[in-house]
Amino acid sequence: MANSDFLTEATERGFVFQCTDTEALGAAMAAGPIKAYIGFDCTADSLHVGSLVQIMILRLLQKHGHKPVVLMGGGTTRIGDPSGRDESRQMLTDETIAANMTGIRRCFAPFLRFGDGASDATMVNNADWLDKLGYIGLLRDVGTHFTINRMLTFDSVKLRLDREQPLTFLEFNYMILQSYDFRELNRRHGVMLQIGGSDQWGNIVSGMELTRRTDAKPVFGLTTPLIATASGAKMGKTAQGAVWLTTDRVSVYDYWQFWRNTEDADVGRFMRLFTDLPLDEIARLEALGGAEINEAKKILATAATGLAHGAAAAAEAAETARLAFEEGAAAASLPSVDVPRAELEAGIPAFRLFALAGLATTNGESRRLIRGGGARVNDVAVTGEDRVVSMADMIDGAIKLSAGRKQHKLIRAG
Repeated sequence: MANSDFLTEATERGFVFQCTDTEALGAAMAAGPIKAYIGFDCTADSLHVGSLVQIMILRLLQKHGHKPVVLMGGGTTRIGDPSGRDESRQMLTDETIAANMTGIRRCFAPFLRFGDGASDATMVNNADWLDKLGYIGLLRDVGTHFTINRMLTFDSVKLRLDREQPLTFLEFNYMILQSYDFRELNRRHGVMLQIGGSDQWGNIVSGMELTRRTDAKPVFGLTTPLIATASGAKMGKTAQGAVWLTTDRVSVYDYWQFWRNTEDADVGRFMRLFTDLPLDEIARLEALGGAEINEAKKILATAATGLAHGAAAAAEAAETARLAFEEGAAAASLPSVDVPRAELEAGIPAFRLFALAGLATTNGESRRLIRGGGARVNDVAVTGEDRVVSMADMIDGAIKLSAGRKQHKLIRAG
């Protein structure tokens, strides 16, 4: 295979799951910079950690001198990608899609360098061409290259049919429009490579085949693995919900804590995927055993948080954690929850307050936390589920709640 520094490092870091023609892609990359794209539909006003593998591989692509193209799905979001889903996505209004797109744009700035240079990232919107399509013209130009027989074999379709879940004709068209995107990006911008999660393989291959059949252009596809934790949990999900990349959704401290709570078996893998740490340094850190693995987790947390929110914010989160965990101090920058003053003056049962603060998902889970000895108020263990927490527990204007050693919240009177 012709040498490609990008493919070599991407493989070593664990980004590569499948590639359509590794040798030819390597040769193209060795010959000079290429353009590669990943599409992001606008289903929320932010992205979460589940999208971070895609962002990080674009970052790696740029590091090696290639040009990342971020495709915003202003058009395809109107349909909804059926891949990996048992039911149809909620239909969003054009206004909501536009607002979501504005929000999502913020997620890329910390990770990619945008501009007009040869390797500067660029952002495009597929609504620019999909909105102009005529139905009959699309059927004649593109539809003739897709057979129903083949489309029924793709996982995104088979999953719904095998489980006897409805798949609308609208969603059935998603594959065709994503394929059209690849051809259009190749025509307009010279994009040669589409990257996506492994559940996008069928869509990517369809776009390659369309481009080759109609334009006789060599293009490539590469997929990344779908990331789960060592225990099998979905990446980026916690008891409190998704771990978003923007601070209006998840605080810097909570983001740092998410990475700090990484399972021991995942430390090295997550460092390779989600930080810029050198591979030899990662190999040293993941070999640590016993209590030392916790130091590696802190390095992971600070490095990953630094990419998303800046080095200063990451260092502050790390110091807040050190104060909270190692010195027991109720640091002012811990995430806080406002509770009406009248309720605190009357007193709130501890089990209810822990659930209210988001340290437990339900009152029942909160009671179990207390019974198990994992709940503390101002660093003192809660011995009874109905222990009343009130204004009398305020210290310097806040009440510190702790669930285990790693989750802390400040309660303030609203």
